[in-house]
Amino acid sequence: MDVAENEATTAYQSNTKKQQLGRFKSTKFKENFAGYMFVAPMLIGTIVLIIIPIFIALAVSFTDWVFISGFQSADFVGLENFKTMVQDEPFIQSVVNNIWLILAVPLTMALSLVLAVVINKNVYFKGFFKVIYFMPYISSIVAIAIVFQLLFHPAYGPINEFLMSIGIDNPPKWLADSDWALVSVIIITVWTSIGFNLIIYLAGLQNIPMDLYEAADIDGASAWVKFKNITVPLLSPTTFFLLITGIIYSFKSFELIVVLTEGGPGYSTSVIVYYLYEQAFENLKSGYASAIAITLLGMLLVITAIQWIGQKKWVNY
Repeated sequence: MDVAENEATTAYQSNTKKQQLGRFKSTKFKENFAGYMFVAPMLIGTIVLIIIPIFIALAVSFTDWVFISGFQSADFVGLENFKTMVQDEPFIQSVVNNIWLILAVPLTMALSLVLAVVINKNVYFKGFFKVIYFMPYISSIVAIAIVFQLLFHPAYGPINEFLMSIGIDNPPKWLADSDWALVSVIIITVWTSIGFNLIIYLAGLQNIPMDLYEAADIDGASAWVKFKNITVPLLSPTTFFLLITGIIYSFKSFELIVVLTEGGPGYSTSVIVYYLYEQAFENLKSGYASAIAITLLGMLLVITAIQWIGQKKWVNY
């Protein structure tokens, strides 16, 4: 009798476990399915609009092809496009210009951090100043470029008129001078990017515990010591995020260059993306433009990888 009861109990427990396992698998499948459905639009968009075009561009980069003549006109040339790129002076100049634009990133971050600290502590109407500084970032690049074309006009611009009024007889010609055109672009880039960096830094400052500052005050720490030893280290993840996005954004500069200078004078403001556009849609060199695109992708991957490796030494999570 006891043996039969034990067997029945064992069978009942086994069936119960199977039912629980079946319900668990069913629930897990439903949860996974729901998760896949939520990420499907972004995943499909990424595959169709990013991953597939990258592989297509890689394949086209090994050809001499004019896209308006159809695929049958594509001629395989191997690495010839990449060899031409190394000897192409306008392309090299565009790379150098992009490197100079990267210097605008730490400058923007430094100014934004100082403004964020000041607004966070010592300024009334914080919301008003947030909106004021953020407006250039969300404004139309075309409108900004047209306004600065007027401001930087070499003869009648308000900036040069002001400089001449204070005794500078020969002010820079700004956008019309190959020595000052890129400087002008950097100034505009900094002005338009401060708002975004400012908002992100303000959000980071809100997450720093006030207890740390109070303890530093008890110890008699100065404002500079608190900024150097508390604010900057605890904002390092925010700084790292802004550094990566800022460098990527500087390599994507296009609209401002097109409207403001069209890469001139004399390729002095041409950047990689603009030169790529020029080769693809003006000179109709689709293979060469694809080689430039793949090179740009490789440069971004290398720079991002270096930053990810280096951040382990200075970012505090």
